Amino acid sequence: MKNQVFNPFLPLWEYIPDGEPHIFGDRVYLYGSHDKEGGSTFCMGNYTVWSAPVSDLSDWRCEGDIYRAEQDPDFSSERPYMYAPDAVRGNDGKYYLYYCLSGNYGFGGYYGPISVAVCDTPAGKYEYLGYVRYKDGTPMKKYVCFDPCAFNDNGTIRIYYGTQYQNETNDILAADNDKMADIMKRYDKSREEILATPDNVNGPAMVVLEDDMLTVKEDARHIIPYEADFGGHEFFEASSMRKVGSKYYFIYSSQKNHELCYAVSDYPDRDFRFMGTLVSNGDVGVNGVTDENRMNMTGTTHGSIIEINGQWYVFYHRLTHKSDYSRQACAEKISIAPDGSIKQAELTSCGLNDGPLKGEGKYPAVIACNITNGHMPHGSNKIFSDSFPNVNNTGDERYIAEISGGTLVGYRYFSLAGAGGVTLELRGSFSGTADIYTEKDGIPAGHAVIEPSGDWKTVTAEISVPDGTYPLFIVFRGEGSADMLTVGFTG
Repeated sequence: MKNQVFNPFLPLWEYIPDGEPHIFGDRVYLYGSHDKEGGSTFCMGNYTVWSAPVSDLSDWRCEGDIYRAEQDPDFSSERPYMYAPDAVRGNDGKYYLYYCLSGNYGFGGYYGPISVAVCDTPAGKYEYLGYVRYKDGTPMKKYVCFDPCAFNDNGTIRIYYGTQYQNETNDILAADNDKMADIMKRYDKSREEILATPDNVNGPAMVVLEDDMLTVKEDARHIIPYEADFGGHEFFEASSMRKVGSKYYFIYSSQKNHELCYAVSDYPDRDFRFMGTLVSNGDVGVNGVTDENRMNMTGTTHGSIIEINGQWYVFYHRLTHKSDYSRQACAEKISIAPDGSIKQAELTSCGLNDGPLKGEGKYPAVIACNITNGHMPHGSNKIFSDSFPNVNNTGDERYIAEISGGTLVGYRYFSLAGAGGVTLELRGSFSGTADIYTEKDGIPAGHAVIEPSGDWKTVTAEISVPDGTYPLFIVFRGEGSADMLTVGFTG
């Protein structure tokens, strides 16, 4: 019998961002970076893979560490971390892992080659193979080698990669010597390469490899022109490719940084048309939410789409610890319409679950899909010191911290058949109430009185709603600060 599964769908102590899901055999494997809980920079851990049977997406197991940065001959104190990887099954039946080394806060991650490791099984012990190179052995470093995606297109091995400086035009850069010097150093590219028109170093690129999975067969080329107008959703990073029927779906993180977008083409290397946003880790773009009233702290995102047993999903990550360095894997159901379009997914707590979560028992409070005080920040590549509600931990306890008056904590969705009350396990100096809503702008279905407590204390809000499936929004009103460990239900 299947268990329930909620977002984040891996154990709460695990942090696998930049997830690329793939089905090999009868299991789905998640390849991604590996953050540290409460980490001080991106991707501090070894590559660790989790997998689940395609028949039960609640049954994730850890396959263990599959690869260490120290295995790469270019490993150094300057570039000791491995960023967003991807894996592909080669034409020889072996599995190949593509990645790039980087340093603290992304420095050093833009001038190296794309490295490759190989294994006989999807999640075994990978061994260093080499780097993507030309036939004469020199490394392929055309454009900016970053965030590689590996794609076996019916026998043709394609690697998609690239990045793009944010919100800076060539005219701005040409006139700003300091910014230009910074980008030249970061990319290890000349001024001429950076400003070249139209074929400069920025933008998403694709290179075709020989069957040895290393040697360039067709030189790299841009798949979307740098000047392409995607209506404010232009490419930034996180290339991923999927094929749906005969169409190529290019998934990427946009210049907004908090959203995964997609573009579609009949071809693998050109003519991509912007189609929309798949998901935002701040719910921006859903139900009237804007950048100004984002429903979570936002930051980097990276992921892709996959079909499992006839259901499509988008995989992405959320932020915790008031930083961009402790990110957790999440997923949402999506549908592909007959015209090929995909409606943006709203963030949920039920994610991969077969329907809403049961309105009974207790749940970790941190499975909330919305945590906001009404003015949440965008936290790309930083840790915040100011106070706002966030997912945090002390040892093995994981909770929502720094709740104050005006904080909203939201969950989608619960089946509330037979539920007579909502319980909250709280501690802290907060004094006031918690109002319970089953629609965001509706009338409270109940409220609980909260008094300060140094230890975890359970308060209950009695509710009376018709049987059905509901979101659950908890709005705190009062003074002081609280932590929240669990949310639960009484009969």
